[in-house]
Amino acid sequence: MRKPEPVSDGPIHRAPYGFVEDVGQRAALLAELEAAGVELGTYDHRIVDWLAGWDWPTVATIASLIRRAHRSATRPTHTESE
Repeated sequence: MRKPEPVSDGPIHRAPYGFVEDVGQRAALLAELEAAGVELGTYDHRIVDWLAGWDWPTVATIASLIRRAHRSATRPTHTESE
């Protein structure tokens, strides 16, 4: 059995392969949210737990979106004069 594909750093063009237990999926989501500096409330945690029960392709894609949004938000912007 192949290992599940890791969370992508770039655009996803097909469903990520693999199966990860709910606890691992929850950890993946929380790791991305923490890296992005997202403060979580009680209801946020509840939703993360709910999302962790979905399939790995869904969770990996959501985690990738969080990662890419954070990277985009922290990327320096350049002006035309630079």
